[in-house]
Amino acid sequence: MQFSKKLKDWVQECADLCKPDKVYWCNGSQQEYDMLMSEMLNDGTMMKLNEKTYPNCYLHYSNPNDVARVEHLTFICTKDASDSGPTNNWKSPEEMKDIMKPIFDGAMKGRTMYVIPYIMGPADSPASKVGVEITDSPYVVANMRIMTRMGQQALDKMKSEYDFVAGLHSVADCNPERRYIAHFPEEYLIWSVGSGYGGNALLGKKCFALRIASWLAKEQGWMAEHMLILGLETPDGETTYITAALPSACGKTNLAMMVSALENEGYKVTTVGDDIAWMYIGEDGRLYAINPEAGFFGVAPGTNPKTNPNAIASLKENSIFTNVARTADNEPWWEGMTKETPSPLWDWKGQPYNGEGKAAHPNSRFTAPASQCPVISPQWQAPKGVPISAILFGGRRANTIPLVYESFNWQHGVFVGATMSSETTAAATGAVGVVRRDPFAMLPFCGYNMGDYFGHWVDMGKKLGDKAPKIFHINWFRTDDKGKFLWPGFGDNARVLKWVYERLNGKAGANETAIGYVPTADAIDTKGLDIKKEDLEKVLEVNNEEWKKEIPAQKEFFDKFGDKLPKEMTDELKSFEGRL
Repeated sequence: MQFSKKLKDWVQECADLCKPDKVYWCNGSQQEYDMLMSEMLNDGTMMKLNEKTYPNCYLHYSNPNDVARVEHLTFICTKDASDSGPTNNWKSPEEMKDIMKPIFDGAMKGRTMYVIPYIMGPADSPASKVGVEITDSPYVVANMRIMTRMGQQALDKMKSEYDFVAGLHSVADCNPERRYIAHFPEEYLIWSVGSGYGGNALLGKKCFALRIASWLAKEQGWMAEHMLILGLETPDGETTYITAALPSACGKTNLAMMVSALENEGYKVTTVGDDIAWMYIGEDGRLYAINPEAGFFGVAPGTNPKTNPNAIASLKENSIFTNVARTADNEPWWEGMTKETPSPLWDWKGQPYNGEGKAAHPNSRFTAPASQCPVISPQWQAPKGVPISAILFGGRRANTIPLVYESFNWQHGVFVGATMSSETTAAATGAVGVVRRDPFAMLPFCGYNMGDYFGHWVDMGKKLGDKAPKIFHINWFRTDDKGKFLWPGFGDNARVLKWVYERLNGKAGANETAIGYVPTADAIDTKGLDIKKEDLEKVLEVNNEEWKKEIPAQKEFFDKFGDKLPKEMTDELKSFEGRL
């Protein structure tokens, strides 16, 4: 393998610190993957699933103390604390390294140190970036092979000696007291120790593709966003590309690969990406997006043939399951997968399931190649990406926020994104049903001060001018007085996408309200939909008195950023109050 001196020196430095028994450079081949799997089967860290029904699929149980992202142990380590901002945990780079070095010291004794060169994005895309992750976990290597483009192609893509994001990872002793995920954006460096769980250990994912990439994007004039990318095929034979930012448990993957209720009318959804979008301004002045990932790292519970048939089809082969339950037929199972709970069943700790608690962990996962998705877009690996016409922000709110509305302009749309909120679900620790601010669905993933991040969005709009995508807000989760959802959701969400598409083309009706343009009741296509007229009116209702209650929380949130908050956001808040 050819590699630069800088890379070679850094790998040596990591080996001197972690003291592995041997160093292995990954090439990303099928042969290598099979070798790693066979080693993990032998040492009991991986289990083969039913070869007939789930060919080439495996099950992994992680340490029960290591099953989710750890936001309180995730740090952005900039020289100046104000560059990290009030919504991130900060320590100085020196202090963080002094804490972590002793944990890394000798952490790989008796283990192999794997060096993983990988590309985020299509191999031949100018928007793609190279990373190198060092890890002592063969489970991480196997997942990174599905999630990224890995091996010699990544080394070939390094344009210069310094052209990669470096990541050092060790499961070490998997001790929650010695677990840290640290980002050093000024050095394009990630250190992660004490966890083998996905988002903490697959460093190409949230660590690089969002936290470090958002810093790079601000420096270089592009955008790294926690967004799905979908194509909406329309009756005219064209495809309109849309991105959407939704916090966890708001149906992001379901929306990205939805089976449209309007397919008979010619409205079909294709998937470009389900989690992350990198966007840049193309030669024609429009905004283009690539999906930096090559696979899906999806939440399993609730995924079933009704909610997301395309996800179910995607994970039927060549996939890795983490912390799901297992049936007597040696197939993966999780809550919500089938109406009846099969019996016997082994739970996510490998124990016989007795009906108490959940059989699969609520945050159990599947890692599946994106190429296996039945509705993967023919453009999903296009080197220049796809042109974005609309950006959707959304959340889970039982009241106040209507099904969909359009912002007045880009700057107002940035305000809509900056004030996004969602009710907490069981996916996060803590109380359920509390309204949490999650601007742009990026709160846990922005690698720098969010006040500056809002400013970057404002600046991007100025550069895009009249070619900027239109910005909308969606909310599938409005309920009636008895807590019943007013909108059916799932495939019927295509009706909202149709309205968005028609708004882009000046065809659909809307009422101007204090919050933006809301569809008139007859502008949403309800053909074949069983929804009462009063429920449709309720789901589109804008109640100014309810919205006034949002203002204090929005002000309080903005106050956190002090003089880093762009004046444009203060202006938008004042205008909004005036309209109410």
